[in-house]
Amino acid sequence: MASTATQLAVTLVTAILQLLILLLAAPLVNGIIKKIKARWQCRRGPGILQMYYDLWKFMRKDEVVSEHASWLYRCYPWVTFAAILAAGLLVPLVTTRTPLGFGGDFLLVIGLLALVRFFTALAGLEGASAFGGMGSSREMALSTVIEPAMMLGFFVIALEVQSANLGRVVETLAGSGLGAISPAYVLAFVALIVVVVAETGRIPVDNPDTHLELTMVHEGMLLEYSGRSLGLMFWGAAMKQLIVLSLLANIFFPWGVPATWSPLEVALAIPVFLFKVILLGALLACIETAFTKMRLFKLPELLGASFMLSLMALVSLFVVRG
Repeated sequence: MASTATQLAVTLVTAILQLLILLLAAPLVNGIIKKIKARWQCRRGPGILQMYYDLWKFMRKDEVVSEHASWLYRCYPWVTFAAILAAGLLVPLVTTRTPLGFGGDFLLVIGLLALVRFFTALAGLEGASAFGGMGSSREMALSTVIEPAMMLGFFVIALEVQSANLGRVVETLAGSGLGAISPAYVLAFVALIVVVVAETGRIPVDNPDTHLELTMVHEGMLLEYSGRSLGLMFWGAAMKQLIVLSLLANIFFPWGVPATWSPLEVALAIPVFLFKVILLGALLACIETAFTKMRLFKLPELLGASFMLSLMALVSLFVVRG
């Protein structure tokens, strides 16, 4: 009985620590990515702490609710925020021992991200505005290509490691060192980079900084929100971005991720984790600077190429194994 109580206490403490890292680091990483993007484009850009100020402002403002919205209008931001937090507890951030690692694998993480997309699309429809419906329609259309490509990319890594548990995947790859690198590994990484660009709503798939009605996707679904609800949506989007970047960072660059929640090891792992995530964020900023926004009917070709890369990774995995 005592050992069970101790295990529950450790799980609770680790969950709190991981949630704090997720909640506090997401706005910082988003601010650094925006600053790097601005520098790539020869602009000064906002400060790296700007999102903290924006969230504080949103949390203090009153909400304006459309007369066409139902009582579910206020529920959607909280549901999406909770789903993102649940996904964050399944993903290894600074250690391979995730608080909810015993309860699911990468399929559950993808399912929770799909749930976030579904409720965000419903939120865009609640205000009964034309642009909200347009953004929701585009989001759901893109999801039919994004989710299979993401699932197949992680499936390749799971087959290579012989496990779908993300913590075990990272631990195994970290122990393999450079021996984990293979053609399937590289192809899956390139495919998932394209998926991350689409999942985080960045150029050339979407533009997170635009409010042009005919080009926006994610921003179109948030036009009717204000105040605390809008702050939750922005905060959730930043955490979702951190989660998908963490998946890429810890799966394809798994070094420096301890297997325990030792205070000293975690203290050393946090800056390593932030460095890897910011490095991938700089790659996203470079991609946004190098490319322009693609036309909507061209996006299935880009995301289809990501799916084909994942399929090639799967084929090469079986070819190499012989």
